[in-house]
Amino acid sequence: MAKKQTYRQRYTNQLVTAGEVPVRQERRERIPIDPAIQLPFAEGKVILVDKPLHWTSFDVVRKLRSLLQIKKIGHAGTLDPLATGLLIVCTGKFTKKINGYMAQEKEYAGHITLGAVTATYDLESTAEQLKDYAFVTPELLYNTAKQFTGTIEQFPPIYSAIKKDGVALYELARRGVEVELKARTVTISSFEITHIELPVVSFKVTCSTGTYIRSLANDFGAALGCGGYLSSLRRTAIGDFTVATAVDMESFEASLKQEASAAKKDN
Repeated sequence: MAKKQTYRQRYTNQLVTAGEVPVRQERRERIPIDPAIQLPFAEGKVILVDKPLHWTSFDVVRKLRSLLQIKKIGHAGTLDPLATGLLIVCTGKFTKKINGYMAQEKEYAGHITLGAVTATYDLESTAEQLKDYAFVTPELLYNTAKQFTGTIEQFPPIYSAIKKDGVALYELARRGVEVELKARTVTISSFEITHIELPVVSFKVTCSTGTYIRSLANDFGAALGCGGYLSSLRRTAIGDFTVATAVDMESFEASLKQEASAAKKDN
């Protein structure tokens, strides 16, 4: 049985294999947070985070838990490590709202690269089954996109966090265990092709919870007849929340430091 690896370990191993030296962050002594700053978060807040590339959603939660020094904190809807954008994080009593936020419609923007497929349906695995995409026209792209709007049946990627008998599918896949996937009913309100520069196609999609954009990219490429995989993804909205009002992790940490500094001056 293959040893379980986190995304961070796999990503670091890829950098080493490519001859790059991973940047290791030094452990810093945790400074106790001012109770006056901590209290509103402990009682309950919604934090809109612009998740960085190569961070898992739990990386964000773990970092915020360390900064705020509170235990009751969670996110409303996982974003893959290779995706960026809006992640709703709830603290304190607002963690009760997580399921409600997760159920809301989501909006994404990204790129699909045509002419190949990958096992993970994105850039985490190597492109294979290379095919010619020269026959693809704008009209074909627009018409094919229409096939994926409305209520459709979608198979999740084998490399996904869905669990079978308590084990994530991606772990079973890496062990070489074959799993029979079941189609899921999802709703895609809109699937818009926004720019074409073959082999890369830019898109914007609005969809129901449970939709896998990686699967959409793979299925779209299959319908075109040349294959395709997700080469970038950014979540831009969840319900009425937008990434335009989200904060990146560095800015959030800096704002806490500024509040702490201002509080010291006042005292």
